[in-house]
Amino acid sequence: MVPVVAELMPARRVKGRVRLAGDKSISHRYAMLAAIADGRSTIERYSSGADCLTTLKCLRQLGVELEVTHADDEARTVHVTGRGLRGLQRPDAHTNAALDAENSGTTIRLLSGVLAAQLFSTTITGDASLRKRPMSRVTEPLEKMGAVITSANGFPPLTIRGSTLHGISYHTPVPSAQIKSAILLAGLHAEGTTTVSETVQSRNHTELAFRAFGAQVTVEGTSVSVKGGQRLTGGRFVVPGDISSAAFWLAAAAGSRTPKLRLKTWG
Repeated sequence: MVPVVAELMPARRVKGRVRLAGDKSISHRYAMLAAIADGRSTIERYSSGADCLTTLKCLRQLGVELEVTHADDEARTVHVTGRGLRGLQRPDAHTNAALDAENSGTTIRLLSGVLAAQLFSTTITGDASLRKRPMSRVTEPLEKMGAVITSANGFPPLTIRGSTLHGISYHTPVPSAQIKSAILLAGLHAEGTTTVSETVQSRNHTELAFRAFGAQVTVEGTSVSVKGGQRLTGGRFVVPGDISSAAFWLAAAAGSRTPKLRLKTWG
């Protein structure tokens, strides 16, 4: 194999404006909450990442009406007609269609929390890579809440038979925003109060998104609680910019003698 040599020349300056793509983690959460909210929601600057588009595809299979429009700068706006708590529909029983999370761990974990409260059975799977990722850390607390879940020895595909859930107090073995979010999403549908405690606080995207949709969330130290049965209200939401997408530009500006870079994060 012939080696490839790349030669980089130093730039004299870095100057310009960068519009960041919408944050991926927040895009997932806004779409799922809009789907179970009352009324219509508009989500601007929705991430164009493949994982976030996978979440939209799964929501469509669950009966959620979605419309995606594009701006001149290719930014996506997603219009969602919410179906309310426990209002999702079982995927087409005649085709036995499973939800395909593809390579998105966020999709399968967070959506499992929502599906645990829907009064039907759903199978959710993914690609070869996702099917090698353990799911017991999310299925175990959901089962404690009343869901019945079967898996391939702890790996996808997961078949989730939703039921009437009850709130629990749960301490996560390892801090994880995805696990915490799945439990809180289930807790929003559950009877009573659900509390998730962590040794170290993980990202609070879900807690902030709950509040944006009108739900009350209590945070005490590294514990988060949500009372079940709260109705979410649709509205207009703007996804802030994904800071990880800015890393290249920030590094370029920092390494320049005369850095000048303006980043617009949209929120």
